[in-house]
Amino acid sequence: MTEANGTAREAHPGTIDAAAAPALGGGAARPVTLQPAGWPVPKGYANGMAAEGRIVVTGGVVGWDAEGRFPESFVDQARQTFENIRAILAEAGAGPEHLVRLTWYVTDVEDYIADPRALGAAYRAVFGRHFPAMAVVQVVRLVERAAKVEIEATAVVG
Repeated sequence: MTEANGTAREAHPGTIDAAAAPALGGGAARPVTLQPAGWPVPKGYANGMAAEGRIVVTGGVVGWDAEGRFPESFVDQARQTFENIRAILAEAGAGPEHLVRLTWYVTDVEDYIADPRALGAAYRAVFGRHFPAMAVVQVVRLVERAAKVEIEATAVVG
């Protein structure tokens, strides 16, 4: 991608400038990252996504296993949450590459930022290097008392 002054700038694969974004028409198979010209490229998320197709939405997904047990650490709960989201997406014939948005609810934002390397590794192990639009919100508590993180996911299958 190039800036208005002609200098190159790094972009995520599949990134397009919002101003230069063509209509998606034709049932794009994968979401496209939107990166406004001149903005810094975010790390680990996208500023926006565009997609056409069937929408898949999860409820708030927490990091418990099939028996309702939660791991102790934030990163381990996040990884289990990612795995649970991936399982829900698979039920709809979707995968992590179809994600367009993740909204995180965390009980302590300090837990979220405490170990970015481990959290990023857990994310990539389950979702790969696909980074949709994301928001992180700190809440007083979640319905499941042992939960430290709950994530809502939106995917679009072309």
